[in-house]
Amino acid sequence: MAGGKVPPGISAGRVVAGSARGIRLVGPGEGTRPLGDRVKQSLFAILEPRLRDRVFLDLYAGSGAAGIEALSRGAAKAFFVERDHQAAGTIRENLRATHLAARATVVEAGVSRWLAAAKRHELAGVPASTVFFDPPYDAPDELGRTLQGIEAAGADGVLAGDGWAVAKHSRKEPPAPTRLLRSVRQERFGDTILTFYRWLDEGDA
Repeated sequence: MAGGKVPPGISAGRVVAGSARGIRLVGPGEGTRPLGDRVKQSLFAILEPRLRDRVFLDLYAGSGAAGIEALSRGAAKAFFVERDHQAAGTIRENLRATHLAARATVVEAGVSRWLAAAKRHELAGVPASTVFFDPPYDAPDELGRTLQGIEAAGADGVLAGDGWAVAKHSRKEPPAPTRLLRSVRQERFGDTILTFYRWLDEGDA
């Protein structure tokens, strides 16, 4: 679950575009950091060409705002991985409110363990065109572990061979170097950075 503190029931922003445009999302409460509308708008302006009719994976999903935005914009399916039971319940509530639950799977599990089982779970054979992850800012090691987990599954394991992995992280805690994925783009929003990765053999963005 993402870091930071918000009061229970606080708004987690709105769906910016697509079939659920304008619907307000609920935050799961204390311990989560909602994906701000400005960051969300910029992120999906970049990602939208690769979303339609493909799979989106939202790790450390919190309110589910990223995956719900992807579904609203035409993703075929979204997986939400969140270990906190309250947050997982909030994701389901937001999916019902946006009428997107039929194309969503909410998994209550730790991200590292779920990635380690990638070849056995429901994502097998249908890799994501986009993997978005926003681990707690107070657990910076999770950035490196998540990238390693994606790499360990191999191209077309968790992340499609032509896919992008996107890390949201603090400027003070840049992601660790990787062996098989390379950073091809960064967008900065104050102290928040989005880093975009692709497989090494796919060329630059």
